[in-house]
Amino acid sequence: MLEYATKLTLRPSEVTQDDLGPLRSVGFDDGDILAIVEVAAYYAYANRIVDGLGVSVE
Repeated sequence: MLEYATKLTLRPSEVTQDDLGPLRSVGFDDGDILAIVEVAAYYAYANRIVDGLGVSVE
C-alpha cells in the first residue's frame, strides 16, 4: 500500500493497472484501493493549497 501511495504521489503519470495487482494479492479490494487513492489525493491537494498560499503550519 505504501509503495503504491508513494508512486501515486511522486510519479502519478506512471501508475497503471499493473500497480493494482500487488494490492489485490494482499487482500485490498476496489473500495480499499479507492480509499488509498482518495487519501493520497487529498493530502496532495491540501499540501498544494498550503504551499501555494504560503501558509506556515506552525
